[in-house]
Amino acid sequence: MSFGQASGPPATAKQVRELLTLLEAAGHRDFRDARGPMGFTQRQAGGKFTRDEAQAFIDELEQSAFETEAPSVPPPPVARPKAVAASTPAERALRSMTDDQLVAELRRRGWRTVER
Repeated sequence: MSFGQASGPPATAKQVRELLTLLEAAGHRDFRDARGPMGFTQRQAGGKFTRDEAQAFIDELEQSAFETEAPSVPPPPVARPKAVAASTPAERALRSMTDDQLVAELRRRGWRTVER
């Protein structure tokens, strides 16, 4: 693979449009403007992404937007076991979400949820 070349199929036009829309919502003018804050490579700053790269950035921006939309009133504390192994930031973020927030996010991503 040559230097600066993508290692996978190119992102769809829909993914690129969605990514640009999310970047604009986050306060960036375009891909070049978001290069530093988002950690884009020079190729990505030119609007060239693989499908996996585009999806990863879309997920990251959606998660960031979802976290900023969360209510400012914290949910009531939930009893948790004291001995919790070290966890990743994603696991900690999931634990801090209410059931309603998790259901809303799953439904937004196309999952079906059933109350038991």
